[in-house]
Amino acid sequence: MHRPHYGRRVVHVTETTTTVLDDRAAFLDVADPGFMFTAPEVAAAREAHWYAGTPYGVMVLRHAQVQQLLRDRRLAQSGRRFLKLNGVTHGTVHDWFDTLLLHLRGEEHRRQRALVLQAFAPQALQRWRSTMRRTAERLADRLAGAGPCEFGETFADPMAVSVMSAILGVPLDDYEPRWSTDIGLVYSVGHRADALARVERSLAGLRAYADHLVSRHGTARTGDDLVSLLMSGYDGEGMDRTELRDLIVGLFFAAHDTTRNQLGQMLFTFTEHPDQWELLAERPELAEQATDEVVRWCPAAPAIFRFALEDVDFEGLRVPAESFVMLCVHAAQRDPRVFDSPDVFDITLRRPPLLSFGAGPHYCLGAATVKAEITEILTVLPRRLRAPRLTAPVVWRNPIGVCGPESLTVNFQPRTSRG
Repeated sequence: MHRPHYGRRVVHVTETTTTVLDDRAAFLDVADPGFMFTAPEVAAAREAHWYAGTPYGVMVLRHAQVQQLLRDRRLAQSGRRFLKLNGVTHGTVHDWFDTLLLHLRGEEHRRQRALVLQAFAPQALQRWRSTMRRTAERLADRLAGAGPCEFGETFADPMAVSVMSAILGVPLDDYEPRWSTDIGLVYSVGHRADALARVERSLAGLRAYADHLVSRHGTARTGDDLVSLLMSGYDGEGMDRTELRDLIVGLFFAAHDTTRNQLGQMLFTFTEHPDQWELLAERPELAEQATDEVVRWCPAAPAIFRFALEDVDFEGLRVPAESFVMLCVHAAQRDPRVFDSPDVFDITLRRPPLLSFGAGPHYCLGAATVKAEITEILTVLPRRLRAPRLTAPVVWRNPIGVCGPESLTVNFQPRTSRG
C-alpha cells in the first residue's frame, strides 16, 4: 500500500464539486488494488484527523463521528450512485442495485422492512439456533478429515447456505451458491474486469430462482419461514411480484455472501491468534463475547457508504449534496479514544457496542442472526478441532463493499489426534 498523502487540499466528490480538506487530513487511495484497512497508514490517518480524503470523497475514521453520521438523516445509501462512481451508468445491474432494502428510503423502505422484520423475531432466532448448531457439528466432521482445505468451500459456504435455506424456507437441491457469492462482486465493478458480467449472470440466476419460489408458494402462507411470510404479506404492503422477487434476491445476497465473508474473516483472525482459539476450547462460555470481538476486529463491511441528500456541514467540514461519505467502521472500532487496547484481539474484554451493523432505520435486520451463527460456530469448532493453520497464502477480495478471503486454505487437526 502507498503511503498516505498529507497536504492534498482538495478531493473531487462529484463531477462538478470538490471538498477542501483540513490541513491535518491524509489522503488514502482506497481504490488502489493493494489497499488494506488493516494497514498502519489508516491508523496514522485516524490519529492525524477524524477524516481522510479518498478518490470517492471523505472517509470518516473516528468512532464518535462515525457513530453520529450513521444516524444522520441527511445521509442515505444509493446503489446507482455507487455504480456511477465506478463507471456503470445503465443496464440490468444498474437498475437492480437500488432495489436492495438497504438502498431504499422513506415509506418504501418502511413497508418492505416491516414485512421482513416479522421473520427476525426472537422466537424464530431460537428455532434457527438448533439448525446452526447441527450444521456446525456436521461440517466440523468434514474439516477434521479434510487435511488442507479451502475454508470457504468446505465450511463457510455450506454453513451460510444451510442456515439461509432454513431461514428462507427454500430447498437446496436446485440452488447454485455461486449466484449469491458472485452477486457480491457488485462492489468490485470498478476494480475487476470480470465483475460486471459475473454479477449479471448471478442476478439472472437468482431472479429466475426467486420467480420459481414465488410461483411454487402461490399466495398461501405455508409455514413460518421468511418466503412464506413474504408471500402472505406482500400484497397488503402494496408490493407487486417484481418488488417481491427483488426483495427475495436481496435476502439471498445478504444471508449468504455477507455471512460467508464474515466467517472467512473470523477464521483468518484465529489463524493469527491461536491462543484465543484454545481459550475458547477451555472456556466455551466466551463464545458470544468472542463473536463481538470478531466483528469489531474484522467487519465484513469495513466501510459503509453514505450519500449526501443535501449540503451537510459537520464539525467544520462541508459535504456537498450528491457526494459520498465513507464511514470506516473498521478504523472506528479500533479508535483508542473509545477502546482499551484497541489493537489487541482479546475475546475476554467487554467492548463498547459495535458499529458494524449500522444504526438508525437501516440497522442490519440480520445482525442478531449473524451473531448467533458465529456464536454457535465458535461453540462447536474450538471444542472439536485444534487451532487452524494456514497452508497457503490468502487471496483477498477487494476491500470496498463486502470483504473477505477469496481463498483461505487451512488445516485442522481433531482434538482426539496426538501431536
